[in-house]
Amino acid sequence: MKRQSSLKRPLIILPMIFHFATLLVTFGIILAVALRLDSGGVYTDERITRIIAPAIVRQGDGSLAVRMTPEMRAEASNLWFVAEDDAGRSISFGRVPPQYVSLVGRLGDFAYAQIRDREAPFDLAAVIRRETAPAGPVTILGHGSPTELSFMMVMASNVTILPIFLLLALTSLIVTPWIVRRSLSGVSRIAREAEQIDTDRRGRRLSEEHVPSEIAPLVSAVNDALRRLDEGYERQRRFIASAAHELRTPIAILRAKVEAAPEASTRRLGSDVQRLGTLAEQLLDLQRLDTDRTDQELDLPALVRRVVGDLAPLLIASDRTIEVQVDDVQPCRGDGAALERVVTNLVQNAIEHGGRHVTVRVIGAGFEVEDDGPGIPPEERERVFEPFHRLRPRSTGSGLGLNLVQQVVERHGGRVSIHGAFGGGTVVRVELPRP
Repeated sequence: MKRQSSLKRPLIILPMIFHFATLLVTFGIILAVALRLDSGGVYTDERITRIIAPAIVRQGDGSLAVRMTPEMRAEASNLWFVAEDDAGRSISFGRVPPQYVSLVGRLGDFAYAQIRDREAPFDLAAVIRRETAPAGPVTILGHGSPTELSFMMVMASNVTILPIFLLLALTSLIVTPWIVRRSLSGVSRIAREAEQIDTDRRGRRLSEEHVPSEIAPLVSAVNDALRRLDEGYERQRRFIASAAHELRTPIAILRAKVEAAPEASTRRLGSDVQRLGTLAEQLLDLQRLDTDRTDQELDLPALVRRVVGDLAPLLIASDRTIEVQVDDVQPCRGDGAALERVVTNLVQNAIEHGGRHVTVRVIGAGFEVEDDGPGIPPEERERVFEPFHRLRPRSTGSGLGLNLVQQVVERHGGRVSIHGAFGGGTVVRVELPRP
């Protein structure tokens, strides 16, 4: 069986992949612009000023001094700096390049700067930052361990851009499926409505409200198809009913002529005429299921006894016996006339299949008919309910009796099943719903 495609892929997964790809490309572009790839190179690590600041102290006369710290010793190999307070007093450490001598006394005019010379080994690379030292606020011009600007920008991007990226990704994961499910909620409702449509519930249509415009033509086409099916079913029902009704009169005339015929060979055709009459009546019964049903509270034991009483002379004439057993009766509702036909068909079917003794049991909200005939093979117990299906070629029977039984019971919301009887024979069980 070919695997059906899901709308989740085109409506959820693919848009999410597109969103993630867009976010990644955007993230890369922003990072590339921020890095200024065309002017990359080595810069002084800005963290050097935070290492220098704790080492700047103030002496008793107010001048600045440097007190070595373990962190400064770790950077001392290539460290140099100039620190200046707001009063213009300054202190230097290491070999300060002469290019920066002119800035001494004016560092207080700056708050932040990154300076880098043109060529390696970038000895002029320096950073200007305003820090708070033990001596108070100072502006530091310093040179320490070199670093790549890309590393600095990646770290800055992780702090700013990455959370935005994660937020957008999380939004896509949660919001996109929710939007799609909400948009397709009308489709789920239509599916539930379609599950309620069957041959016993004709005239129903799928709701076209709150359906996406892309799905609306499909819903409209399905409703048109259901309408055409209902019309075709109604035409077929009327034809069968009319044909079966019209057949009753010629069959009755034929039966009377056959029974009155002087020739024995002609009278032997009576069973075939009876079979035609039974078939016409059962066709009419199938059509009455849709039009003449009247449900009411049923006295199931009385209904069964009434049917058995009507059939008893027929069984006695054919040297057969029948009995009724009642056990644990429970209330039920249904069409009494239709259920009488069910009992009649089941008893007649039991006789036709060779049963010498038939038992009708009323159990709970249902009944069963048991015979002592040859039984029905397990593989045939479902097929015998098909119209015109016969277990074996016979000269009697219409092939519609069990199908009629099944349709009547199912229209009552019940269930009919066939089982093997203890010691041989067949049990046909009818279970009706309780009110």
